[in-house]
Amino acid sequence: MSLTQLFGVHAVQAALEHSPDKIRRAWIDGQRQDARLKPLLDALAALGVDPEKTERKKLERMADGKNHQGIVVAVELPAMRSEDQLKQDFEALTETPFYLILDQVQDPHNLGACLRTADAVGVQGVVVTKDNAAGITPTVCKVASGAAETVPVYQVTNLARALRWFKDQNVWIMGAAGEAEQTVYQMKLDMPLALVMGAEGSGLRHLTRQHCDFLVKIPMVGQVESLNVSVATGVLLYEVFRQKAAN
Repeated sequence: MSLTQLFGVHAVQAALEHSPDKIRRAWIDGQRQDARLKPLLDALAALGVDPEKTERKKLERMADGKNHQGIVVAVELPAMRSEDQLKQDFEALTETPFYLILDQVQDPHNLGACLRTADAVGVQGVVVTKDNAAGITPTVCKVASGAAETVPVYQVTNLARALRWFKDQNVWIMGAAGEAEQTVYQMKLDMPLALVMGAEGSGLRHLTRQHCDFLVKIPMVGQVESLNVSVATGVLLYEVFRQKAAN
C-alpha cells in the first residue's frame, strides 16, 4: 500500500469528501486552536481516525515547508483508471464532455499542476499515456493539492485509439501547437471537447497531431518560444471554461 501526505484545509477536505476510505493517519498542530479545523477533526473522528497532536516543526517537515494550516493526513494514493473505466464513466456523463489529454507528459510537477487546474475548470477526466508519462505519485498528489482525489486519471496504452474513440463519441479534439495558424481566442469552443497537450520540449507526437480536429496556439509577444506545459494547459483550459460559462 503506497501512501502520500496531504496538508492544508482544502486538501484534507477534498480527501474527506471524495476518498474518506483512503485516509489512514492524521496529525494536527497541538498548539493551534483553529475553528476551521473542527469540522475536519469531527469528520476524521467519525471515520475512526484519531489525529496525533504534534509539533509545528514536524508538520512543516511533513509538508516540505509549505503552509499546512495545522493539519496533515496520510492517504492511499489514488488509483489510475483504465480505458474501459473511461468509457463507462463517459456514458454516465450528464454534462457536456470536457477532457484533458496529456501526450507523454513526464514531469510529476506538471501533471499535478494540470490536475489542479482541471479540477478548477470542471474537467471530467485527464487521460495519460501508459509509457513515457508521469503517473499518480506522492509528488503529483502534493502539487495537485487535493485534485488528484477529485479528477479521474485514465491511463491508456494506445493514445491514437483513445482519440479515435473520443471522436466516435462526437467529441472534438483540439491540439496545442506553437505553429498552429489560429490562436485559441479565435475559436468557438463551447462544444464537447478534449484538449491535447504535448510532452515537455517535444510537443505533440506526429500521430497524435494527425488525430486532432484542429490545432490552436497561445499568442506570445515576448522573447521566449513557449510556455511550460502546465502553464499553457491552464491558459487553454480557462479559455474553454470562459466560453462555456458565457453561454
